Amino acid sequence: MMYGDAVSDHQQDIGDAHLDATRQYYDEFSRRYDDRRGGKVRGGYHDLLDDLELGFLSRFATGARVLEVGCGTGLLLERMAQFALEAKGVDLSAGMLRHALARGLDAVEGSATELPFDDESFDVACSFKVLAHVKEIERALAEMVRVIRPGGTVIAEFYNPYSLRALVKRFGPAGAISSTTNENAVYTRFDSPADVKRLLPAGTRVVDHRGVRIVTPYAPALELPLLGPILNKLERTLCDGPLASFGGFWIAAIRKDD
Repeated sequence: MMYGDAVSDHQQDIGDAHLDATRQYYDEFSRRYDDRRGGKVRGGYHDLLDDLELGFLSRFATGARVLEVGCGTGLLLERMAQFALEAKGVDLSAGMLRHALARGLDAVEGSATELPFDDESFDVACSFKVLAHVKEIERALAEMVRVIRPGGTVIAEFYNPYSLRALVKRFGPAGAISSTTNENAVYTRFDSPADVKRLLPAGTRVVDHRGVRIVTPYAPALELPLLGPILNKLERTLCDGPLASFGGFWIAAIRKDD
């Protein structure tokens, strides 16, 4: 065996281990993923995020063929189907997919770095809260660009290191997904808006953006009787303004050249 082949095999082993760990994490998370989502918590944090993500997506995906990369249990995909011409999903976790399929959604198992779709199959490819857990981020972005038509759009969400949320994540305790597992069990990356622009494939450019969770110090604050409604209003007001680049979640609209 040549040295280069050995290095390549080692890299493949690392990649496979990363995918397996991520898959196991989300299979476990799937058991309670929907517990505080889908309107189950009044003024809930996750519902605010969902509204702001989908509101931005709808600018580009209304009446379009849409792919959600990392569709999870299908909560967002189900709502996308209400304004898209066609909405399909793909997810690494069989546990998550079981919930999506139970909702009657069009979703298949697959990896963000090797999407099981032909070139130019969609008008829009979107991904929320997923790319931050992908080591091969450039490959994932290239795959999303590959499956959209020329002139189409990738809507990609990143964890922003220059945000209040990142500060809390750095110094606060890791969130629990079960009695035995917390967020530290899965790979997580933070990419600033400037970083994202350097990661983009050739022939693409950022044409719009939105910031989510700009002023909310911690998620449960949105459920407090007096503070919650104020934070909710501020998040919805500030998301497209000058402070958008400081959102804990930074969403980029990336146009593929014609």
